Amino acid sequence: MQSLSLRTQARLWYWQRISAMVLAACVVLHIVVIVYAVHSGLSESAILARTHRNWLFASFYTVFVLACTVHVPIGLLRIAEEWLSWRGRSAHATCAVVTLALAILGMRAVFGVIL
Repeated sequence: MQSLSLRTQARLWYWQRISAMVLAACVVLHIVVIVYAVHSGLSESAILARTHRNWLFASFYTVFVLACTVHVPIGLLRIAEEWLSWRGRSAHATCAVVTLALAILGMRAVFGVIL
């Protein structure tokens, strides 16, 4: 018995692939920024001074967080269904809690660095 319709499974597949592409771009850009900061000899305080009230950084990391909140729960739901045979409302509710936690903690980190 499948817990999701084929149409829903196809949509989830699509969203996970799109979010993976966004995440790949975000990770590459994030690593480039880290390498630049390290090679420039920037300290933590210098990095925070550059990101303080920088809405370009805030926008970028918000996209990063949103891509994670789409990608991770879909993958966890697949793992729960395929590896653990965990289906139904409890699996979906757990993934919803993970989604909410990722969004809250990720945006808290963005606001902490930017503000």
